[in-house]
Amino acid sequence: MPESIPLLDSGFLQSLPEKGIAEIGYEVARHFIETEVNEQQLKTVTNGAISFDAPLRTLKDDIYILELFHGPTLAFKDYGARFMARLVAQIDDKQEKDLVVLVATSGDTGSAVAHGFYGVEGTHVCLLYPEGKVSPVQEQQMTTLGGNITAIEVKGVFDDCQKLVKQAFSDEALNNKLRLSSANSINIARLLPQSFYYFSAYGQLQKLSGKSQSPVFSVPSGNFGNLTAGLMAMKMGLPLSRFLAATNLNDVVPEYLQTGTYRPRPSEATIANAMDVGRPSNFERIRSLFNGSHEELNNWLYGASFSDFSIMEGISRVYKTTGYLMDPHTAVGYLAVEKYRQETGSDEPAIVLSTAHPAKFGETVNKVIDKEVEVPDRLQACMNKKKLTKKMNAGYRELRDFLLMRYQK
Repeated sequence: MPESIPLLDSGFLQSLPEKGIAEIGYEVARHFIETEVNEQQLKTVTNGAISFDAPLRTLKDDIYILELFHGPTLAFKDYGARFMARLVAQIDDKQEKDLVVLVATSGDTGSAVAHGFYGVEGTHVCLLYPEGKVSPVQEQQMTTLGGNITAIEVKGVFDDCQKLVKQAFSDEALNNKLRLSSANSINIARLLPQSFYYFSAYGQLQKLSGKSQSPVFSVPSGNFGNLTAGLMAMKMGLPLSRFLAATNLNDVVPEYLQTGTYRPRPSEATIANAMDVGRPSNFERIRSLFNGSHEELNNWLYGASFSDFSIMEGISRVYKTTGYLMDPHTAVGYLAVEKYRQETGSDEPAIVLSTAHPAKFGETVNKVIDKEVEVPDRLQACMNKKKLTKKMNAGYRELRDFLLMRYQK
């Protein structure tokens, strides 16, 4: 975490309706990393990384969808991965050792990081993902690039992959031989850019409604990096009402909010696989933002979890009534808004973060709506490429030996 979170001035917040997301990103990021890069470098990073919009769509009944899937891999992870890759390229050119970026992924992080770092000189990316537990499109996106990108299929679940990465970071002997970093949301350079689109969404809402409103943000959540970024935006002064922590059956955080007891456990496989996390890494960050106070956290955070059946029903119902097609993760966010409004009577505007294009989960979505979702060209292009992976058990020694053999010079 940053040593402190800056409070942005009111003039900047009032100007948000007139600013693009790259301009917003520069203004937010400079408060955190202006000692690391100069003004021109940071503008180069933000303009290059955030070269696509995050449009706010009106759905119905003062519910809005923030589409975060217009980047290269059609998922919200593009914002953080591209920003971090370009930042590394700016500040990392004088190091003697190449940088080895270790990534645990349940789907979209892997593809976004792979494409964000592909071809970045002096950088190698090693992706660990659970065998058979990511969508075919996600797998093709992260396993077909080659070059400086290595994909490893781990015989286990996402939490096993995440545990292996953390073991590597805590292995002092390994870190003396390799220069390791992460591109998961545990890396602040990946997390910070995810706060940019909260400010952008707020500005777009004011412009659409023509009045000042403090929205509820509903955030599909797995490792809880996206929600942590939103809470950081709130701490920076962004006017909002509350956050909805929307999960699938892996309801560790919603359960904590209700009971005050944190019970991490093995994750369950669901159709919203990017959220199949039983031990979210960012939970400690979230607690630290509220000084460990369960009561204070509950004032800002509402938790809700949903079964696969509910998710499919939500996708179908929204598509039939509005014509808008959601992926399973976005559907979880939408269902949380419905539940929150039913339980609290809230009529505040609600913004659902749409984290991925529905075509990335075509196997599920096609069955629900009984038709083929149109696949964008850049997704279709990767489907015919050869898959390049290494299979590995979920034991740390095997990973450690591989890293030393592959990357030690």
